[in-house]
Amino acid sequence: MSTELETSYGGVVLRGEELLVITPAGKTVTGLPKGGMEQGETPEQVAAREVREETGVVANVLEPLGDVRYTYRRGGRRVRKTVHFFLCEYVDGSTSDHDHEVDDARWIELSQAPGALSYPGERALIERLLAQKASGR
Repeated sequence: MSTELETSYGGVVLRGEELLVITPAGKTVTGLPKGGMEQGETPEQVAAREVREETGVVANVLEPLGDVRYTYRRGGRRVRKTVHFFLCEYVDGSTSDHDHEVDDARWIELSQAPGALSYPGERALIERLLAQKASGR
C-alpha cells in the first residue's frame, strides 16, 4: 500500500478563556480549523485564512503552538498527515459567517476543550496549552 504525505496548517483561536471549534460538514466530530496551503502562502497566512473560512472569525496569528500527526486512509492509500497549529487571538467576526465546509463553528470554554475535542492529537495540543497557561507561560 502506498503512503502519501500531507501537510496542513491550523489555528487555535482564543477569545479570553474561550476556544473556537468547528464541526466539519456532514460529520459529528468537534475539531480545530485547519487546511492546506495555496501557492504563495506562508504557514501563518494559511492558518489565518482557514480560520476565517471555516469559522467566520478574523484572528491574529501569534506563534507556533505545536504539531499534530496522524494517519488515515483515502481511496485505498495511507495518508500520513501533519498539521502545524498556531496560537491565534480573536480580532473580529461572527461564527455564523463560516463557509460550506463546516456545519457549525462555536466558542467553548478552553478548560472544557480536552473533553470536547474528538481527535486525540488535538486534545493533547490543548492540554499542553492549558499546562503552559497554568505555569504562567
